[in-house]
Amino acid sequence: MNKAAVMSLVLVLGTSLLGAQAQAQGDAEAGGKLFKRVCGGCHQIGESARASFGPQLNGIVGRLAGTTTDYQYSDAMKTSGVVWTREKLAQYIEAPKSVVSGTRMIFWGISDQEKIDDLLAYLQTFQAP
Repeated sequence: MNKAAVMSLVLVLGTSLLGAQAQAQGDAEAGGKLFKRVCGGCHQIGESARASFGPQLNGIVGRLAGTTTDYQYSDAMKTSGVVWTREKLAQYIEAPKSVVSGTRMIFWGISDQEKIDDLLAYLQTFQAP
């Protein structure tokens, strides 16, 4: 195989792998639509977000659970010791009570991994600079 053919193969494979990785991380636009429909009744996110029936979710990835100052968290959430990594949030979105037993959040969860990835991609667009 000549050098040009090898380089072409490497570029095609590399592009395919990067595309698959980006897809696995979710679609923020689809996540925004899902957030409005499923989460927006209780949570706010964005520049003017504030606590409502649930805490505002700006900067959620990397934050210690139960620590925003504008929301009254359950004791279970405040003492959980959970740090909201992408993986922990995915588990919580799928089954909240399995991650924080005693949480007051009334939500059955989402079992579709693609929807979870989309929501996480959307949430990550509101991280602190």
